[in-house]
Parts: sequence; structure tokens; C-alpha cells
Amino acid sequence: MSFFLTPVLIAIILILIGRIFKSEGPSKKTEDESKTKPEHQPWVDEDLKDNTELHQIEDEDELHESEENLEHVPFSSPRFPESEMIKRSQEFYELLNQRRSVRFISDEPVPRQVIDNVIKSAGTAPSGAHTEPWSFVVVQDAEIKHKIRMIIEDEEEINYKKRMGAKWVNDLKKLKTNWIKEYLDTAPYLILIFKKIYGVTSSGRKKTHYYNEISVSIACGILLAALQNAGLVTVTTTPLNCGPRLRTLLDRPANEKLLMLLPVGYPRKDATVPDLKRKPLEEIMVVV
Repeated sequence: MSFFLTPVLIAIILILIGRIFKSEGPSKKTEDESKTKPEHQPWVDEDLKDNTELHQIEDEDELHESEENLEHVPFSSPRFPESEMIKRSQEFYELLNQRRSVRFISDEPVPRQVIDNVIKSAGTAPSGAHTEPWSFVVVQDAEIKHKIRMIIEDEEEINYKKRMGAKWVNDLKKLKTNWIKEYLDTAPYLILIFKKIYGVTSSGRKKTHYYNEISVSIACGILLAALQNAGLVTVTTTPLNCGPRLRTLLDRPANEKLLMLLPVGYPRKDATVPDLKRKPLEEIMVVV
């Protein structure tokens, strides 16, 4: 009897082992696939992704070109009476509080010197290790502006219909926006702001640009303030998935990636903006 039961028990054990391995097989495969399959975030511009902040570019030439002996000079700035400080800060707030995103831009010419000055203002922004990792491409040629519009509208239609998702599109309904960007043709100037993800040394090697996206974003903020100060309008445009085609069109180098596009000009006489309200101070400031 014991000789008969032993093969039966062995058979049962083998069957159970087989079922265990069979049940574990698909789950293991799924786990492996989940590790290799990237999470898809449709609102993320894949072209803007880079690992320059995580992996610094180490280059002996870069160390040799470091400005270790950079001279430091005395610094002073105007110091205003308290009443004047309050007045100036209030006036500056009131100026910037008038800033709106305007999508109805006139084709009326704007003095080129104004554009030069606002970009010089943007270039005063702080940057990681003073690498100044930005390029401001000013487009005034009508044919190139139209090509830019065609590229952006092609991608934006896909964004609205597929990439952005129903929630994002629904949130934009109150702003009455879509993939048609007429202002890209009518605005006298388009300013395309590129971040340089790395620099190039005199020997042709890569040079680390620390916090390049943060640095360029600060420069964009200063540029918006300078445009408002000059009496011009714009709308901050981040052309999702358009970077590579626009970079090729404008013949920009491989180390530059498009961060923002600003159509710049005067508002049209029939321009309108949504009646939006800004959060009060107590909702955006915390004093500790």
C-alpha cells in the first residue's frame, strides 16, 4: 500500500508545483514589464527632459577654464526712505497686476529697440554658477512666423484631441482656447526662449549648466515684467512636442531645447480677456 501511495503523492506534489509556477509566471512578467514601461504623462514635453541636474558633466578642461581668479568689485545699490520704498513697491505691483495673457495681438509695428531692451533685461537674471544658459530667438520674418504657426497648430490639434485629456481640455473651456493660434501670424515679434542644457568649452567639450531650466524660467519672468513695463502684451505659450521641429526650423544647436514662446505686440482694439481674479495675499503668502 505504501508503494502505491508514494507515486500518487509525488504526482500530486508535482501538479501543485506546476500550478504554483504557472500562477507566478504571468505576474512576474507583468512586474518586469511595469519596470521597463515608462509612465505616460501626456502633458509632459518629452523633449524638455534631460538629466543635467542629476549627472554633472565632468571635464578636466572645464576645471581649467573655471574663473577661479575672477575679480570681486565693490557693490552698492540705491537705498530709499521707507515711505519711498512702500510707494515704489506699490506702484510696481499695480503695474504688474495689469498684466494679462492676451491672445488678440495687433500687427502694428513695435520699435525693435524696445525688444532689444526687454531681452537685455531678461539677460540680467541670476543663473547657476553664472552660466547664463539661455538663448532668445526673435522672429520677425512673416514667412518663418507662419511656418512656426503651422508646426504649433499641427501638434496642438493632437494635444487637444489626444494628449491633454478630457479634464485639461475641460478646464480650458472657460478661457475659450483651442489649437488655432492666429496671434503667431499677427504679432510683430515672436520670442522663442531656449534653455541650453549644457555649454561648450573652447576645446569643444561639454560644460555643465547647473539648474538650467530654473535659471531660464527666472529670465522668462523678468522678460514678462519688462514687456508689461514697456506697454506690450503677450501670452505665455509652451508648445508641447513642438521643440524638435522648431529647433530644426530655426537652426538651433542640439544643446538647446525650447522652453517658452512669447508672441509680442500691442493688443488689438477689439481684444478681450477672461474676467479672472487673482488670489489675495493671505492665500499666497505665509509668514513664519
